[in-house]
Amino acid sequence: MGFFAKIKQGLARTVRILNTDIRDLFKKAGRLVDDAFLEELFERLVKTDMGVAATTETVDEVRTQYRGRVVEMHDVLEVIKAKLKDLMKQPAAPLVFAETGPTVIMVCGVNGSGKTTTIAKLGSMFVAEGKKVVLGAADTFRAAAVEQLTIWANRLGVEIVTGPPGSDPASVAHKCVASGIEQNADVCIVDTAGRLQTQKNLMLELEKIRRVISRLIPEAPHETILIIDATTGQNGISQAKHFTESVRCSGIVLAKLDGTAKGGVVVAIRKQIGLPVKFIGVGETAADLAVFEPNEFVDALFDETVAGPDA
Repeated sequence: MGFFAKIKQGLARTVRILNTDIRDLFKKAGRLVDDAFLEELFERLVKTDMGVAATTETVDEVRTQYRGRVVEMHDVLEVIKAKLKDLMKQPAAPLVFAETGPTVIMVCGVNGSGKTTTIAKLGSMFVAEGKKVVLGAADTFRAAAVEQLTIWANRLGVEIVTGPPGSDPASVAHKCVASGIEQNADVCIVDTAGRLQTQKNLMLELEKIRRVISRLIPEAPHETILIIDATTGQNGISQAKHFTESVRCSGIVLAKLDGTAKGGVVVAIRKQIGLPVKFIGVGETAADLAVFEPNEFVDALFDETVAGPDA
């Protein structure tokens, strides 16, 4: 399944809300773009959790182009799509790989964000590319996390480095990277314990893990990926801000996009944080990870609406 098909499937709940809500604005053949219409449009767009700032800019664009005119739904949607594509623009954000030695990817996020599943998806992608992968289970405080990651490692046929329950997470990260160097691995993926972005002591622990990794490979971690659960909506913005301040995140993976009607949160993240969205998770299997493409994302977000009978 290609990217467009995957994200269209994953965005189904968000698309259905947009499809229903925006069509409700056009029960007649056309609609006058006046203050009442613009207020209704704002209410419908903000429900997708794209944020007040992005929604305001988008509605202002419709106001600028069509205020006082009678328009069809297709005309308004084209303006919205063009504006969202502009807001979502980001430089190409492929994963950064080390020139020599293993590439180290550190993965962080709050509890329940989908870190372990995302690590499995990344690992599966690398294995499919013929890369040798080592996983590091540095979430030493939650036995279930180590067990789950071990199961995934066995399924993927990759090595996993673990430590005793409650041991120093940084030591596990160190062992993972050391093992990767020794075995001439291509990629080391280091899991970290889920934590709230407001837990300062745990955020300091992430900084320690970074320092320990960099002692083995000065440029590492080459990527620090923040996993955000799309179903949390605007709370993901707070997560992104705090984690980025603490551990200099290089990009975001937006997980569980298939389980939410708040797919617009991607717009808010790009608008308010500026971190590139590298991948989106659109399902539960190891293959359900898609490289993020902003233009195709917006097209998929509105695909069913535009393709409907009123288009």
